[in-house]
Amino acid sequence: MENLEQESLIPKLDLIVLDCPDAMELATFYAKLLRWRLEEGSDRDWATLSPPRGGLTPENPDGAATLAFQRIDDYQAPSWPGGAHPQQFHLDFAVPDIDEAEPRVLSLGAAVHEHQPSGSGSFRVYVDPAGHPFCLVQNP
Repeated sequence: MENLEQESLIPKLDLIVLDCPDAMELATFYAKLLRWRLEEGSDRDWATLSPPRGGLTPENPDGAATLAFQRIDDYQAPSWPGGAHPQQFHLDFAVPDIDEAEPRVLSLGAAVHEHQPSGSGSFRVYVDPAGHPFCLVQNP
């Protein structure tokens, strides 16, 4: 077992950054989806969301990882399940009922992805307004 001194050296996930053509537009989508607060100072180039219990800071060492978005001039949307710009990662969001959650996700600007690999229906793939795949995962 590691001692307490070594435990303080274990990294904590702080920030997940998604590239996109307009940081404010994509941050607004995820802020509405998750009902997280858009941080002051966010703009078209860089935008950050704060989770309900706050981000990880020296003042809040038990805070949660946050989402941020950065504008990239030559942004190319990921292509999935293959293609010239393959997905590097995706986000999964747990919901109690995918069918009930889907209309809200679509009304915010997401689209159902044409490729649906779940044979059991335990998850469904969508794309956000910038083309990043994400999943709603059944978690009763």
